[in-house]
Amino acid sequence: MTTFRPTMALALLAGGILLAGIATTHAAGALAIGPCGAYGFAYDFTKEQAARTAALDKCTGDCKVVTAMNRNCAALAIDGRNACGAFGFAAAARLGPAQNTALRQCYRHGGKDCVIRAFVCDGKG
Repeated sequence: MTTFRPTMALALLAGGILLAGIATTHAAGALAIGPCGAYGFAYDFTKEQAARTAALDKCTGDCKVVTAMNRNCAALAIDGRNACGAFGFAAAARLGPAQNTALRQCYRHGGKDCVIRAFVCDGKG
């Protein structure tokens, strides 16, 4: 029974290292935006370029990637009264600050009734 504990401890340690390695391999994401509230996002990709391409593929119209992500969050805010009007976007380590900054930008750009249109967190963001 005494050899069971060290063997179990080593197995748990190896499993933890394996899971940590898996968590860090999927750490690329992107947010793309387009006209009139269009958006596309991608997360948990292994390569940034693949995430950018996927985000653009999900966005309708003339879109561009506005932020890449690496284990963080991004948010898009639009004017709820005029989806083709003011907007804001942001990326931050946590979702709350990303959403708050996106809303502030939307209001700063003339939005009257800004709301969060989309948000995404990549990895452990």
